Amino acid sequence: MKTRAITAFFFAIIMLSSFFFGAYVFTAFYLSLSIITLLEFYKLVKTVGIRPHRNMGVLVAAITFSFAASFHFLQFDTKYLLLLVPMVFSIFISELYKKEKIPFANIAYTFIGFIYVTVPFCFFYALGFLAKVDEFNFHLPLAFILMLWANDTGAYLFGVKWGKTKLFERHSPKKSWEGFIGGVFTTVVAAYFIAGYFTDFTFVHFVGMAIIISFFGTLGDLIESMLKRSLDAKDSGSFLPGHGGFLDRFDGLLLAAPIVYVYLYLIIK
Repeated sequence: MKTRAITAFFFAIIMLSSFFFGAYVFTAFYLSLSIITLLEFYKLVKTVGIRPHRNMGVLVAAITFSFAASFHFLQFDTKYLLLLVPMVFSIFISELYKKEKIPFANIAYTFIGFIYVTVPFCFFYALGFLAKVDEFNFHLPLAFILMLWANDTGAYLFGVKWGKTKLFERHSPKKSWEGFIGGVFTTVVAAYFIAGYFTDFTFVHFVGMAIIISFFGTLGDLIESMLKRSLDAKDSGSFLPGHGGFLDRFDGLLLAAPIVYVYLYLIIK
């Protein structure tokens, strides 16, 4: 428990610092984080004999994230995204030269990793530029992370204290409906305080974010648990002592970030 608390403290400091040192640090940090998380995913699926195209997948992911960032900094024409098309289809071609028994499983997991990890991180990153496409504002991504933490903390505390009714026992035996409701409650409370500091967005916006993060963040956690159970793995990695890997820490973000972005885009724009 002590190791878990120390890891959480220092990682929280690093995470929070990434918001306050400007757009370039924010970009570099989440580009790196998305690539590390993708590498964890590819390493995890290799344990059951899947051989994803790791190098090409990471290259496409890095270029995609870089394009997403460059659009906000340089306002380039989106037609340049077409450069990704030949790279994507090269994955199919390269499989021809491998002697694998399950070539399309390798191809599929390469794309699944990209869609499951990289795309959500791009949506999360874009929250920083949602108010003004060419101006970085850390309020929304920071609010997202704080509410995600509030949901995880509330779900854990309420679940330990009052959890009796299983939420989805087949994939996560420890999760309960009481914990889920507690997570929603603490996230809405966090939204109330956040709205008091970040007055450039309304309380209604933040409450909407809170509900989406609680619901889809929990589903994201369950989906990652389903992935690990299907691969007979306890954790996605061991980089964070007491917490597992980055995929374990950001499983809620992967499902919630795209939904939150769409919700805010439709309201703000």
